[in-house]
Amino acid sequence: MSQDKDKAQPQDPERREFLTTATGVVAGAGIVATSWPFIASMNPSSEVLSKATTEVSLTGLQPGAVKTVEWQGKPVFILHRTDEQATDMDKTEGGKDPQKDTSRVKDPNWLVVVGLCTHLGCVPQRKDQGWFCPCHGSVYDNSGRILKGPAPRNLDLPPYEFIGENKILIGKAKA
Repeated sequence: MSQDKDKAQPQDPERREFLTTATGVVAGAGIVATSWPFIASMNPSSEVLSKATTEVSLTGLQPGAVKTVEWQGKPVFILHRTDEQATDMDKTEGGKDPQKDTSRVKDPNWLVVVGLCTHLGCVPQRKDQGWFCPCHGSVYDNSGRILKGPAPRNLDLPPYEFIGENKILIGKAKA
């Protein structure tokens, strides 16, 4: 009977520890290998990455004119402000969502805003004194600041930078 008891005990405890560790490592590697395609599928597609930035030429855009471009499926208004418009916007802070013009522009003669009303996402129409959203009557000035209407905040500002004298890059530049 003592022989049966000896057979039940491991002959080499170090070997058992090694096998347990090796099994754990192989199982972990299997989990990582199985999960990798799922994790990789969460990365943005190449189509989305290609729309992450938009390069826009400002050549030929006269003062007072607006150019509309698409960025990430949204309209972006680029207003080449006249000196008078820039000066007027610098004197005020807007209405419902006060903000200085200098914090909304990188160059006083250029305004770049996402062209969607912050109320329900309608596309405002250009007027001399700014933009007007015909759906519910929100009015924005030439700095994209909300003056009146149901919109809760100013027109959104996309990330952008000047990459030349007459060229801007809208969106986050590649690192």
